[in-house]
Amino acid sequence: MSIKLFEPITFQNVTIKNRIVMSPMCMYSCENEDGKVMDWHKTHYTSRAVGQVGLIFLEATAVHTQGRISMKDLGIWEDEHVEGLRNLVDLIHSQEAKAGIQLAHAGRKAIVEGPIYSSSSIPYNEEMEVPNEMTEQEVKQTVEDFKQAARRSKEAGFDIIELHGAHGYLINQFLSPLINKRTDRYGGSIENRFNFLKEIIQAVKTVWDGPLFVRISADEYNENGYTVEDHVVYAKWMKDLGVDLIDCSSGGVVPAKIRPFPGYQVKYAEALRKEAEIATGAVGMITSPLHAEEILQNGRADLIFLARELLRDPYWPRKAADILNYDLPAPRQYEQGW
Repeated sequence: MSIKLFEPITFQNVTIKNRIVMSPMCMYSCENEDGKVMDWHKTHYTSRAVGQVGLIFLEATAVHTQGRISMKDLGIWEDEHVEGLRNLVDLIHSQEAKAGIQLAHAGRKAIVEGPIYSSSSIPYNEEMEVPNEMTEQEVKQTVEDFKQAARRSKEAGFDIIELHGAHGYLINQFLSPLINKRTDRYGGSIENRFNFLKEIIQAVKTVWDGPLFVRISADEYNENGYTVEDHVVYAKWMKDLGVDLIDCSSGGVVPAKIRPFPGYQVKYAEALRKEAEIATGAVGMITSPLHAEEILQNGRADLIFLARELLRDPYWPRKAADILNYDLPAPRQYEQGW
């Protein structure tokens, strides 16, 4: 039986050398608050590529200054960001890994100076600022912001784009009935709540011809919120629009008590993969190589997204290869110690 974790996989014109993905994780490291790549990012991401991770996703990268999760987030809202991102992509590629970028807008969860925006004027909690409800013109402009960010992503040489539609950020704020109380074409029915993401996907694809992923929160952990069954509908629509993979996370839409355990979100990836017939990524406390291999062998997901585990161990693929008895070639410089 072959080891699935180390099998290549192809999305459109991009082949990833294995199924191990570095999940987007905010680093809050743009010390000048200008969204530009710093030495930290080059060290952080490239070290995981040296460790033989197949696909490296950058952290949530803001398409607008007011869409940052924090003032120290990476940005892609202006052309001046492209050079630093291109340099980072080149470093990742030099280690034979693929480079992905997660395009994001925090919406009502932005912690920045000045006004913040959402689908409706409802704050995340009592401590956070009340957002402005976006006008239809502001919605259209934000769609354009995502489009221009995708153009810059292509210019920087990224292999894959992921749209951040999870964790209660702006796209999620339009998708969710808990937050979206609009009465125009962007609110009300499930079809209308999908319109914002639909228009972003369509706009992005006018300038981007590579693989497109979308991260979702498949369970909102609220009796009035959406569950995975609702996201099966969304996933089918996204597939029809040309989305290649759904990255299945959960929560973050509204404050909720979540009791995580190893693989607690895998069931969402499995459900969408089977019911929407679309490729999925599994994420969430997957730390054991045996667990990762079981997920893939049983067709529960197509990619394994690792987050905190790759913070703890940039060379997790080497450990996985040892445990799974797979002969993983070492980087030439590390052959004597691999």
